[in-house]
Amino acid sequence: MNTYRYLYLLLATTVFFISCEDNENVAGAIYKGPIEEVQNVEVLYSEEGELKVQMRTPKQLRYQNDNKVFPDTVNINFYNPEGAIITRLRADSGHYNKGEDVFVVIGNVRVMMSETNQLLRTSELKWSPRTQKVFTDRPLTVKNHITGEITKAVGMDADQDFSHIKFRKGTGIYRFEGAP
Repeated sequence: MNTYRYLYLLLATTVFFISCEDNENVAGAIYKGPIEEVQNVEVLYSEEGELKVQMRTPKQLRYQNDNKVFPDTVNINFYNPEGAIITRLRADSGHYNKGEDVFVVIGNVRVMMSETNQLLRTSELKWSPRTQKVFTDRPLTVKNHITGEITKAVGMDADQDFSHIKFRKGTGIYRFEGAP
């Protein structure tokens, strides 16, 4: 019987020490969280000295691979060559993928195009600074507030200032004047 007590005590002691080990601070573990947190961020993107894009967000998290996450509201202004805001974008959050060099905005994305008085709504948009294009594979709606015309589509490609938009799979309600 003493042998069983001794084994039981040895087993209980071993289990106690193993369960008390702190696994969160294991030597050699790779930290995958943000390495930098910045508050009240403003990013300006220019080409040949002309301001093209301004992004504002309350918080930015940067990771080891230089990817960035914008966990709060993202506001982006697009400028024309004269320096006037021609398009305003608002989204719930976003991120930047360094490897692809693409910014992605997500959640309740609204784009107001001032010159045409059109409002684009979608769940996600991507912007490539390299190609200067904005694109999505997601469903979207564009409403012209002057004519009342509505375009619905799945996917689109546009210039970064939204001056030219190509819908991939589009349908719409349009007003035509003249003979039937």
